[in-house]
Amino acid sequence: QVQVVESGGGSVRAGGSLRLACAASETSCYIDDMFWYRQAPGKEREFVSSIDSYGTTKYADSVKGRFTISADNANSSVYLVYLEMNNLKPEDTAMYYCRGCGSWYPGGVWGRGTQVTVSS
Repeated sequence: QVQVVESGGGSVRAGGSLRLACAASETSCYIDDMFWYRQAPGKEREFVSSIDSYGTTKYADSVKGRFTISADNANSSVYLVYLEMNNLKPEDTAMYYCRGCGSWYPGGVWGRGTQVTVSS
């Protein structure tokens, strides 16, 4: 069973940085688009960033210039996708989710999320 697991969340002050990681249990997931989403309390889940197998990246307007997505398929056990988050703002507070491996399951696989809390 293919899984994606997020890590790296935490609590920081505004202006701080965090690096989230998404580990996909199948290295072949590198051929699929990988996504980061977030959901704040009382709000809809929203797209944050994505990366495809060519390294093409996309970002929500709210995070452009502050967040960077990258991928690492050098590991023989897992496929890693990172989300480097700089100059964090209180409005970035949310549960962050990874989704990917769409070639394994329609719509891909969702992780359980990692919490990011930014205080002012």
